[in-house]
Amino acid sequence: MAELPIVVVVDPIDERAMVRLKAGPCRVVDASADPASLGSHLADAWAIIVRSRTRVTPQLMDQAPHLQLIARAGVGIDNVDLAHATTRKIRVVNAPTAATVSVAELAVTFCLLLVRGFYPQIAPTKAGKWERGTHGHEIDGKTVGLVGYGRIAREVAHRLAPFEVTTISYDPYVNRTGDRTELVSFDDLLHRGDIISLHAVLNHETHHLINAGAFERMKAGAYLVNVARGALVDDAALLTALKFGRIGGAALDVYEYEPPRSTELLAQPNVIATPHIGASTVEAQWRAGMDIVEEVLRAVRGEPLTALVAPSGGGR
Repeated sequence: MAELPIVVVVDPIDERAMVRLKAGPCRVVDASADPASLGSHLADAWAIIVRSRTRVTPQLMDQAPHLQLIARAGVGIDNVDLAHATTRKIRVVNAPTAATVSVAELAVTFCLLLVRGFYPQIAPTKAGKWERGTHGHEIDGKTVGLVGYGRIAREVAHRLAPFEVTTISYDPYVNRTGDRTELVSFDDLLHRGDIISLHAVLNHETHHLINAGAFERMKAGAYLVNVARGALVDDAALLTALKFGRIGGAALDVYEYEPPRSTELLAQPNVIATPHIGASTVEAQWRAGMDIVEEVLRAVRGEPLTALVAPSGGGR
């Protein structure tokens, strides 16, 4: 009988997903609690499961001569060197829908907090101050510009619809939306958006897409939401726009460097900052774990894959 393929779990996944994986036709090695031990497990690894903690570099892949599958328990795959995986004929899969609802809910929460100006009022009230008066705006009637119109952006538009907002989107790879969201040019989105919410992938075209020039073209007092990738925004340009009142505020869950290096940016009173937790709900982590485990088990059984990112051939 052929030996069972070895699946190394590099980063932690939901416990229920681990139970499901261990019930499959594979041998599971859990290295998630001791990252330093990973090197000792790679020589025999047929598949590895990662989240965002581990960077799957060419050096890591080359320590695993039998590696056939890299499974990312999440949406983004920018921590995986896809070019080297393709050269090695290693298939890469992800869990593209696992965090859609959770991240979309965070984006909507950010929109409401920014427009109403709630965030700067929380700490003073908890400290015993009572600073009332006319404050903030309604989101009703506002225009939300969505940069990128994939799964999460569509879910954001769907959840914003009951608030009677207008949603517009810039996405050069989308021809039609199928809903009330209007596709516009990037300049039009910047000019019209009361809130600019980022949902684009990060690549050489979108790196620092929101830069000093973009802030100059944004509607005065507009708000920025970023739940996608930190490097979509030029932090220095954002800080300048905030300090000089060019925009009304920003809500950030992602940063170019994590943890973020710009303490001055985070210290701005009109900046809401969270530690990259958009996909960190119990539900999203359960779905990510279960989805990626099912994809790994399909690969082990030689079945067609449903979330192939790098179709590089290979297989068991």
